[in-house]
Amino acid sequence: MLKIAYHPIYKLELQKGHRFPMEKYDLLPQQLLHEATCTLENFFEPVIPNDKHFFTVHDSEYFYNLLNITLPQKAARKIGFPLSEILIEREMIIADGTMKASEFALKHGVAMNIAGGTHHAFSNRGEAFCMLNDQAIGAKYLQNKRLVNKVLIIDLDVHQGNGTAEIFRNDNSVFTFSMHGKTNYPFQKEISDWDIALENDTEDFEYLTVLKEVLPKIIKQEKPDFIYYLCGVDVLKTDKLGKLSLTINGCKERDKFVLQTCHNLKIPVMCSMGGGYSKDINIIINAHANTFRLAQEIYF
Repeated sequence: MLKIAYHPIYKLELQKGHRFPMEKYDLLPQQLLHEATCTLENFFEPVIPNDKHFFTVHDSEYFYNLLNITLPQKAARKIGFPLSEILIEREMIIADGTMKASEFALKHGVAMNIAGGTHHAFSNRGEAFCMLNDQAIGAKYLQNKRLVNKVLIIDLDVHQGNGTAEIFRNDNSVFTFSMHGKTNYPFQKEISDWDIALENDTEDFEYLTVLKEVLPKIIKQEKPDFIYYLCGVDVLKTDKLGKLSLTINGCKERDKFVLQTCHNLKIPVMCSMGGGYSKDINIIINAHANTFRLAQEIYF
């Protein structure tokens, strides 16, 4: 059965000191239920995990400054949200969702987190609305429990996974692959184990040709026994923050290729949704829902 991490807190963020709903985190599970791609049985609710899980990835000083909302003002500004207890709680619950979904992926081949993909969180700082790096935490969680050895992180968000690259810079047990917009944020990139920077307005054919050529090479070279997939839909032409030009069908084909490859090779995969900022919320929901539809189609 496809297991999906979701918590009502996902839809809450803080802007200018006020809560407001992040529509996609509420609408996406509603859509999956409405169209019968999923039932309530597919969803599980994560909780705040033990602090120890964060120390495998993040510096304790940074974590406790975040937890106690005592970060220096300059560091807090880089995160982009006014810090608050509920915001930190949300981030911790998202990480727990990814850790638990990782174990479900080992059992069922695939599992998902409605939120996550906080790849701009570094070991000692946060950036761009990311504070705790959920997939990095998940990778070390599985390794420390001796459930997996070699992990591959496939980051296909339009923005480079700079925090993830920094965290695993000197860790050969986790291979980081980021395929992103060349001129998109972050403007000063980190060095992943394999980076592909795409030119502005890259369309479906070129994008998929590159991905289908490179990903099998990486898997053959690295032989991972677990994969994290950050499947942001900010690669779409309609995205406000992206500079690539994929169609909905191109984005779906991207997800199909990644998931089918993992399935064919019997490598468990855990997916975090990542970014998506098209003006039309229906485009965002449909693009994200395609990933869940494909997981059900391919695995179950």
